[in-house]
Amino acid sequence: MGIFDKFKGKAEDLKDKAGDLVDQHGDKVGQGLDKAGDLVDEKTGGKYGDKIDQGVDQAKERLDGLDGQNDDIPDNPNRPA
Repeated sequence: MGIFDKFKGKAEDLKDKAGDLVDQHGDKVGQGLDKAGDLVDEKTGGKYGDKIDQGVDQAKERLDGLDGQNDDIPDNPNRPA
């Protein structure tokens, strides 16, 4: 077994752990991403608001899809579309 095989195994373990975390606490993960996006938007004076929102949405989709289903992180009804 080579060193890259070990890294690949570790990466798979981390992905599984992240998927489990999102399954158990998807609502809190979503809230945290929204808060982080809002903080960055505030610090940049709203200059990159659209890009930040896209990044937050993409992060949510990718984290939510770790288990093959998009069912763990709810949409934020307070965030403008």
